[in-house]
Amino acid sequence: MSEYYEDMQPADFVEEIDDLDDEDIEKLPEFLNTEQLTEIMEEADDDTRQRIGDHLPDDTLLEMFEDMSKDDIVDILGEMEIARRKRLLNRMKSGDRKIIHTLLQYPDDSAGGIMTTEYIALREDRTCAEALDTIRDIGPKTEVIETIYVTDEDRLKKLVGTVDLRDLLSSPRNTKLCDIMDDQVVSVEPEVDQEEVAQVVSKYDLQAIPVVSSKGSILGIITVDDIIDVINEEHDEDIAHLGGTSAEEGLDTTLWESARLRLPWLLVNLLTAFLASFTVKIFESTIAQVVALSATMTIVSGMGGNAGTQTMSVMVRELSNGDVDFKENWKSFVKEIFLGVVDGAATGLVTGIIVSLVYGNAFLGLIIFLAMIGNLMVSGIFGFLVPLILDKLHADPALASSIFVTTATDVLGFFIFLGLADLFLPFLT
Repeated sequence: MSEYYEDMQPADFVEEIDDLDDEDIEKLPEFLNTEQLTEIMEEADDDTRQRIGDHLPDDTLLEMFEDMSKDDIVDILGEMEIARRKRLLNRMKSGDRKIIHTLLQYPDDSAGGIMTTEYIALREDRTCAEALDTIRDIGPKTEVIETIYVTDEDRLKKLVGTVDLRDLLSSPRNTKLCDIMDDQVVSVEPEVDQEEVAQVVSKYDLQAIPVVSSKGSILGIITVDDIIDVINEEHDEDIAHLGGTSAEEGLDTTLWESARLRLPWLLVNLLTAFLASFTVKIFESTIAQVVALSATMTIVSGMGGNAGTQTMSVMVRELSNGDVDFKENWKSFVKEIFLGVVDGAATGLVTGIIVSLVYGNAFLGLIIFLAMIGNLMVSGIFGFLVPLILDKLHADPALASSIFVTTATDVLGFFIFLGLADLFLPFLT
């Protein structure tokens, strides 16, 4: 097993572990040393970490924690039963225990929850020679040495700048850090949501971003590997929400758990479906006189729903990349309305011609044509506004937008189509 591991990347070996049952995972410490187990835990996702951690003895875990970054330790402890977490914390060194206690207080999806305390921070009055000596001593214990964080010489820990390792190596030995540092520091506070942190890192092309207190003192840093995990996690969550499901659900989720996660949204969709049904009921007499309406009206609502989903997906993606303000993007809103006219006219023309030929009534084709334009305009309006409004209300646009947009295109699509049919009724019968 050990030789097999040495021939693989830890990330690839983790995929192999996913296929093992609990009995086999219990045997891993017999075949792999602590260093190898540590590498596996650092590469594994939360579920796999929890499975491995649950089957490792406390002594082995504590030995692994000595070589792991604090943010990874917090992730592992956060998934454990409270009793075991307390037992492990009580056996740790007092310094490590204090740091981990602090990190555990922050929400999992906040900057404080994903930061690590293993960074290099030096006072601004230190010389380059002194800085390099310090880096040689503590560099192996930190996650990032490419960026050195510079603190105020009067109040240690207050972040005042950063120094790139390249500048440090190329500067004269007696040069002070304050003379070569960049004082334009991009930072976040620990309460900031992880998605916003990812946006900041992406915007400024950072390898790591410092987390500071309200007074400007550095608390930790968030490295780019954690940011990549955040981006993947948020992407998975948005995709799941767009489909009305949860990111917690997977193929191995139990029947009852899947039902618990999906059923509430299906019930909400059921209520909105009744709204569409009541709209159709209003025009029962019209449909009774022209049976062809019942066979063609779903075309209009279906196309409106698809078009609304397209606009909504664009908006959700834009909102995930940053704030979207209506005042600054009103031209895009107008464009979506005109796009509805263009798309509606194109699809409505094709549908209208086919319906006219099938049912032998040109007026039915004209109604389809006009209704398609109207409903695709509705889809553009609601597909644009609904995610924007939900975001302003601090609700998740990806989670709830599809329900409101689909309801609007169904209800208004039926109303426009059947309302036009009622007006043209003498020409249809």
